[in-house]
This record gives sequence, C-alpha cells and structure tokens, in this order.
Amino acid sequence: KHFSGEGQLEFRAVLYLPKRAPFDMFESKKKQNNIKLYVRRVFIMDDCKDLIPEWLNFIKGIVDSEDLPLNISRETLQQNKILKVIRKNLVKKCIELFFEVAENKEDFKKFYEAFSKNIKLGIHEDSINRTKLAELLRYQSSKSGDDVTSLKDYITRMKEGQQDIYYITGESTKAVENSPFLERLKKKGYEVLFLVDPIDEYCTQQLKEFEGKKLVCITKEGLKLEETEEEKKKAEDEKKENEELLKVVKDVLGDKVEKVVLSNRIVDSPCVLVTGEYGWSANMERIMKAQALRDSNMSTYMLSKKTFELNPSHSIIAALRSRVAADKGDKTVKDLVWLLFETALLSSGFSLEEPGSFASRIHRMMKFGLEIEDTPTTEEAPTDMPELEADASKMEEVD
Repeated sequence: KHFSGEGQLEFRAVLYLPKRAPFDMFESKKKQNNIKLYVRRVFIMDDCKDLIPEWLNFIKGIVDSEDLPLNISRETLQQNKILKVIRKNLVKKCIELFFEVAENKEDFKKFYEAFSKNIKLGIHEDSINRTKLAELLRYQSSKSGDDVTSLKDYITRMKEGQQDIYYITGESTKAVENSPFLERLKKKGYEVLFLVDPIDEYCTQQLKEFEGKKLVCITKEGLKLEETEEEKKKAEDEKKENEELLKVVKDVLGDKVEKVVLSNRIVDSPCVLVTGEYGWSANMERIMKAQALRDSNMSTYMLSKKTFELNPSHSIIAALRSRVAADKGDKTVKDLVWLLFETALLSSGFSLEEPGSFASRIHRMMKFGLEIEDTPTTEEAPTDMPELEADASKMEEVD
C-alpha cells in the first residue's frame, strides 16, 4: 500500500504485507519492526520502536518524512510528537489494508492463518482500534462445520430473543465440539463459537462485547438462558427434591468445590464443573500451568472457585438420589460422588490432581462390572516390605 499524508505534516509511506509469517515473529530478541525511517530521502534508522506497535511487527515498509529535523538524535526522536501522528496514520492504513485483503475470501484465509495471532494481540493491546479489529476475527462454530464465521455473521444468525454471543474456549475444536456445556444451547438452537487458540483467552478479557452484544463464556457461572414459566416451576420442584443430595455431595467433596447446584446447561451428561464468572476458565488454567516461568503464588489466588452442577433428570443422579434417601452414610455413594467429580473434571477441561486414585476407582468399578472378587495378593504385598527396608539399611551401612 502506497500513500502520502498531508495536512499539518507531510510524509510518504510504502507498506508491504508479506504472504507468510516469519518463524521468529514473537521472538523478544529480534528486531522490533521492519519499517525504515527516512527524513527528506536521507536514511535515519531501521528499528524505530515508536513508528509502529508490536502487534504490527510483520509489516514491512518505508516512511519518508518532510517535517522531522535531519540532525536529530535517537533520544529526541523517540519523544517527537510528529512520530506519534505518523504512527497513528500507519496503524490506520494497515487496518485498511487488512480489510482490502478481507474482500477476497481465499486471500484472507491465507492471511488469517499466518497473522491471526497478531490481530488478536492488537485487540488485547490497542484499545482505540479494538472494535475495528474485532470485525476481522474468524472462528469455527457449532453451526459452521469446517468453515469459519465472523462475529458480524454470527449476529445475523442469532435466534429471536438471544441477547448474547456465546463462546467456549478449549484446547482443540475436537475437544470443544463434544463438550457437555454445549448440550442445552444446541437443543435450544443457539450457535456457539469455538475459541481454541491460547491467545483467545487474553483477547476475550479485553473484548467484552461486539455491536452491543455481550460475549459470554458458556463454561463459566452466570449463563442465563430464557425459560418458560413451566420450566421455572419444574426447576423449583427439582431443587426441593434434590436438596438432600446436594448437601451430601458438598459434604463428600468438601473444599474441592465452592458449591453444588442443579444445572440448566446440560441435557445428556450427569454433571459438569463450572468456574467463577471473573476467574480463570479451565482452559486458561491449563495455559497458565504450562508457563515455564510462571509465578506459582499468582495461580493460587487466580484459580477460580469451581461449582459442581448436577443434571437432576439424569438416571445416574436419580439413582444416587434414591441411595442417599435410603442411607446417607452409604460407602458406595461416597465412591460414586468422587468418580462423578473426577470424570466432570476431565470432561470440563481440567486436569486431575490425583490420577492414581481415579485409576484405582475405575479398576474397582471394572472388577465390580466383571464380577471379579478382590484377590488377597494385594493384602499379602505389605509382608515383604520389612525385607526391603532391611536391605535399604544394609545399603546405608555400606555407604
């Protein structure tokens, strides 16, 4: 894109959008940008940080200014107001260039594959152009199949009475498209966007709404779905009916969950784990745990409180309810509650704290299903232990 800026100040610029993203685009040690600065055709510098923001570091180009003084030092150049005006114009022209590319679907697909992270980083960092950049976002959804959809197109397909834009974050499209969180929304015919890029988590923290529609994460608390009077009455009755069960489940799980409630978002699954509205989602928790240089103290207060939601119309929950009604202290109830909780952790996108105990519970259930009695070999094992300890003490003496 070639253009010249006139008015209070004069400058000419040529901007070039590469086809492929450089492999070291987000390397901290590499040159911050590829814009060369000239003053009246005299080359000044090729890495002026104030000329273009970091999220546009893939743009290559030349800027030739008529107004900057020639004998300028780099220090005073960084404080120059003229540079700020040039920067503002360059960002504006870059966004115009992206929209020109967006007119051709195939070209934009290639561009988005290469530079979607930069656009999302721009949404996170550039508050002035945030709403404009949001129009360039493309996501797969529960109704789009293999194609991608923009937020604008999503709004045109919204059902009557739908107030919010629904989205779900996760590790991959495969992981989220069969998520239990989608069940009720699919049944009601609502479309859900799949946000599977780690940077989407940061992007949605800043992009709270689009064209007056609030962006709502369906894996968090506060999901409000339209209900008929009949559904509201049914929910009230179910709450009374399951009061005892909710109390027992909370007592069994203790501080692992903040509260146990009946769910309005699942249909076929027995239970899910929901995070707090303003805390980390399960996906964000996974991303933060993967940070090599993370501060472990930070994660303790950012980890969101989990709410265990049960589906009262599911056969497992119904059977559990009748067990609790018959005997609150039933040992199998405790075992089943833990098994439900751990499977909900996995299906809701969390990781297990104790995979060993989960595996032993599954093995116990398999034995029960196959009608295998526990063999006494496991009880005999400890008798060999003292010999091992004796051997260990001998080894210490040798040392």
